[in-house]
Amino acid sequence: MAKSTKKAAAPKTPAPLDYSKDQELNAYREMLLIRRFEEKAGQLYGMGLIGGFCHLYIGQEAVVTGMQAALIEGDQVITAYRDHGHMLACGMEPRGVMAELTGRQGGYSRGKGGSMHMFSKEKNFYGGHGIVGAQVSLGTGIAFNNLYRENGNVCLTYFGDGASNQGQVYESFNMAKLWGLPVVFVIENNRYAMGTSVQRSSALTEFSKRGCSFNIPGIEVDGMDVRAVQAAGDLATDWCRSGKGPIILDMQTYRYRGHSMSDPAKYRSKDEVQKMRAENDPIERVKQRVLEKQWASEDDLKAIDKDVRAVVADSADFAQNDPEPDASELYTDILLPVTEGA
Repeated sequence: MAKSTKKAAAPKTPAPLDYSKDQELNAYREMLLIRRFEEKAGQLYGMGLIGGFCHLYIGQEAVVTGMQAALIEGDQVITAYRDHGHMLACGMEPRGVMAELTGRQGGYSRGKGGSMHMFSKEKNFYGGHGIVGAQVSLGTGIAFNNLYRENGNVCLTYFGDGASNQGQVYESFNMAKLWGLPVVFVIENNRYAMGTSVQRSSALTEFSKRGCSFNIPGIEVDGMDVRAVQAAGDLATDWCRSGKGPIILDMQTYRYRGHSMSDPAKYRSKDEVQKMRAENDPIERVKQRVLEKQWASEDDLKAIDKDVRAVVADSADFAQNDPEPDASELYTDILLPVTEGA
């Protein structure tokens, strides 16, 4: 398993793709599903039906939708705790995701993982991780496995601008470049981490350059445009599959809600949020393009929204009525210490 000694020329940010009618409408539906699902999750949390932490993905839908479109069979995804959108984009069932949020046995982690810890081997989704930055090392390990097995697959490793300051991220960068691993480091740069602007917390705010000292190239991407995201995703996955090693995508995105449901987000103005919604909302941008090209009418798009709302309502009903895990499941899937003489 030899590493590459050549330094490939750094790529430039590609132009957004020219989506077809089907691509635009599919992106609209996929992003709308995430938006409506997260809105419903917020409602259930407010009703006390979801416990623990709950980090909503509202506003960032274009990132996972565009990146998922760049993957092939067998590629893997791993992310942090703002993960519901990633699960839905991977094709995990809304019922199973919502049931996990409410702690029911029909959830993807059998009701024991909650919002931050669910997985799907079938969909190559390796979590949901609650420890800030921990998934970056794991994603790098998954990419090592891909290289070792020579299977041609790529691991998308998502993390945020806050996690970008964690030490294990740079250890992972070093190993990924040293061994030429097929990993795309996707920084979901929503600009505020847990509640502090990147301008106040980061000496280098151009996150596409975070891999410079390891010779890892990076590009900055409009993370509010699904076409721009997929174009960057296509470039990045091709880069990895061609044996050039890791690459960083700095997704310039924005979350509309606070860090978690308990965050009032007083560190930014309401005008700032409203301006972003009005001018850069990823779903509205698709909607306007579709209407301008007369690929669908307002009524057509309302019908899509109605269908999506029905799917989300069904998942919420299931999640409220599915049984909780039986008490006998308390120690299932738990690694217990072996006592002497046992």
